[in-house]
Amino acid sequence: MRPQLLVKFGQKVRTERLRQSLSQEQLADKAGLHRTYIGMIERAEKNITLLNIQKIANALRINIRDLFMED
Repeated sequence: MRPQLLVKFGQKVRTERLRQSLSQEQLADKAGLHRTYIGMIERAEKNITLLNIQKIANALRINIRDLFMED
């Protein structure tokens, strides 16, 4: 069973990525990360580091706290 925090975070990344019409590969390129890593985050398979959270937030042009806000 995956930790709920990782599941919610991954869903938030996916929702924001799709809202901006970005593919996983496009987001990965903008964030300086690998495409498969983005997929693993979205599926809650990786316990992401704070540095990579910041990279994703910057790539999405949103505040880091927005990735943790409930809808």
